[in-house]
Amino acid sequence: MAFQEAADKHLQAGIKASGPAPDLAAAAALLEMGDRLGVLAYLGSDRVLDTGETAAATGLPEEALNRYLDALESAGIVVRESDGRYHACHDFETVRHQAGYISWTMNANRPFIEHAREFFTDWEQASRTYLRDYREVAVSSQWMGSHAFYPAALDTIMDAKPRKVVDLGAGTCRLLIETVSAVPGSTGIGLDFAADACRAAERSIEQAGLSDRIDVLERTIQSVADDPAFLAQADVIHAGFVFHDMLPDEEEVCDAVLAACRDQLADGGFLAITDAVPYLRNERERRFSAMVSYYHGEFMRRRLLSEEEWLRKLRHAGFAEARAVTLAFPTGRLFLAHR
Repeated sequence: MAFQEAADKHLQAGIKASGPAPDLAAAAALLEMGDRLGVLAYLGSDRVLDTGETAAATGLPEEALNRYLDALESAGIVVRESDGRYHACHDFETVRHQAGYISWTMNANRPFIEHAREFFTDWEQASRTYLRDYREVAVSSQWMGSHAFYPAALDTIMDAKPRKVVDLGAGTCRLLIETVSAVPGSTGIGLDFAADACRAAERSIEQAGLSDRIDVLERTIQSVADDPAFLAQADVIHAGFVFHDMLPDEEEVCDAVLAACRDQLADGGFLAITDAVPYLRNERERRFSAMVSYYHGEFMRRRLLSEEEWLRKLRHAGFAEARAVTLAFPTGRLFLAHR
């Protein structure tokens, strides 16, 4: 009896110590695998995935696809309707959102973890050699942002009912697709420097039937300083986690891009910047903020601006009003600047 009591005590202590980590780790691995296989595009709580049709569309062996979906069903991530037919669980979006934190932290930034020594000893060489997969960065960021930073930006943009919205650092263009779908007659332009992300965006736009209303530009954020014409008369310009790519080495370019955004906005328009601020120490944000700040400072050699620094920079660019909104995403802030 004493042995059993001790075993039960250790069992409960171990369960308490591990918390949600086992569930999150398993979901992240299974869902990231599904994304790379091209299967997640066919999964939703409101539609049925047929394994025969999906295998043909993805070029996967149907038997292997069935085994993968059976694993998802065992994990409670999908529901089996009948043999070869599945739909996502009711909280699939939440599960994928939570998995996004692990996917971005551990896999989108994998080169920094695996080659930390090389970055420590020869940063210049390591930064040229060990590159991140920017499609994976875009996808995992989209998963994280689905509940943590997209909703605040999306609601703010939709409330403005923009005729024209531009997204700088658009990734897979999810924000534009949702905005243009919801606002009749609106158009969008998404800019991103990563070819893989642009191609994924073009496919998503085509699938949404919005190819005639959303354009994708494969360009850097820096290029806006010299050629801002595509911003002309935008009601909303959004920039998601891209302005810090110019800091600290291209601060003058950053200031020029901000000024160009201010000058090109339509009357009554505004700039919405979603970005990270460094090394916050409140209980909710402390650990994730430390990791994000360290990745950017040590491995990317970027300088994240504090709230106060951002507000000063926006006023310096000529914006009449600027304010910061705290996001659910730990370390994230939404900066709103009006002409």
